[in-house]
Amino acid sequence: MTFTAQARRPRRSALYVPAINQRALAKVASLDCDAVIFDLEDAVAPDRKEAARRNLEAFFATPKEGVQERVIRVNAIDTTDFEADMATVAACRPDAVLVPKLSSPDDFAVIAGALPKSGVNEAIRLWAMIETPAALLSLDEIVRTGLASQPGLDCLVVGTNDIAKETGVFPGDGRAFLRPWLMHIVLCAKRHGVCVLDGVWNDFADKSGFAAEAADSVKMAFDGKTLIHPTQIGPANEAFSPSATAVADARRIVAVFARTENAGAGVVNLDGKMVERLHLAQAQALLAIHDAIERRTVHGR
Repeated sequence: MTFTAQARRPRRSALYVPAINQRALAKVASLDCDAVIFDLEDAVAPDRKEAARRNLEAFFATPKEGVQERVIRVNAIDTTDFEADMATVAACRPDAVLVPKLSSPDDFAVIAGALPKSGVNEAIRLWAMIETPAALLSLDEIVRTGLASQPGLDCLVVGTNDIAKETGVFPGDGRAFLRPWLMHIVLCAKRHGVCVLDGVWNDFADKSGFAAEAADSVKMAFDGKTLIHPTQIGPANEAFSPSATAVADARRIVAVFARTENAGAGVVNLDGKMVERLHLAQAQALLAIHDAIERRTVHGR
């Protein structure tokens, strides 16, 4: 597993929870996912949107349990529900808001303009769904603009289902025909130091299929995966956590560069293998992720 991004809180597993489902909301605290995305968009029928908003406001009004990062997915900025959703975000005060169907750098101005009207604090983090052809074509500019905006862009979330729907591209065969776009999204995220989460695996009963896709996501350097069912949490956490072997190797690399005789060395010999300082940076990043996961597990933060 390769780690090149800056250390941040783990986002190995981000579970979508329908805001309309009160039973699902009640189980959130017991889940081991790194993030929960409370969904007001696709998982809620048009005539249930208001009820879902009230559910969320009641849920967030109770003392927080669990250690997950809390994110609310609102409806798209061009819908009639967006303004009411943002008012709910202001009332709930989650860690982040996930905006679907961002397609242009200009969309950030619309989001920023909605903040004072809704009462949302500018300090909230912004997650952006990448799921339209327009977003794919102008992604680098979207990310650059988002990083300079208020609220600032913190995470990209791939919407593979919508990309397949909007383009007509076949999503099967190991996502072979989606892969160029997936790698483009990862490349933009890594260039700008933004977290990037892979899309969902739809057939939650197919555990082997999910495991294979999660392993593929790791190889493509995604930071984590979005999920639709609690049974996917454990496999996602395992896939996106550094292995014991990788952690041990990283510690050996850090230790060899820490020796007095290697101070300032660009390359060192580690058991017959030449190791460069770029490998040291990768080892330090891997250990930072490992330590963050350990802190979350042991101390709940």
